[in-house]
Amino acid sequence: MAIPKKGSRLISVDGITYRWRIRPKPTWGQGLAETALTYAVELEQDPGSVLVVTTDSLRPDNWFVSSGKAVRPAEVADTIRAALRQGWRPDRPNPVMHMSVTASKELASAETSGT
Repeated sequence: MAIPKKGSRLISVDGITYRWRIRPKPTWGQGLAETALTYAVELEQDPGSVLVVTTDSLRPDNWFVSSGKAVRPAEVADTIRAALRQGWRPDRPNPVMHMSVTASKELASAETSGT
C-alpha cells in the first residue's frame, strides 16, 4: 500500500524524508464526528510499511461538530519518532502499523521523565 503523492506532504525527521497524508474527504464515521482524524506516513524513497496514526481530535471538516484541530508537522515528527522506538520498520514490507497520538504522547512523556 503506497500513499498517493497528490495531496501528501514531505517531512524530514532525523535526516530521513517521509511522506504523510490526510485523506481529502472524511470517512463516514469521521464526517459524523464518531471517529477521530487519521493520517498515514511512509518513507519518501522506497517505502515499505505504512504507519497509520489516529489523532486525539475530530476532523475539522466533520459534518456536525465545529471542533477539531489541524495536524501540525511537529506532531507528525514526534509520532514518527515514537513509532520508530516502538519497532516500526518503514523500510521493510511489513503489515501496516497502527498508532494513536495519545500513545505517542505517553511514550514521549515517559522517556523525558526517565521511566
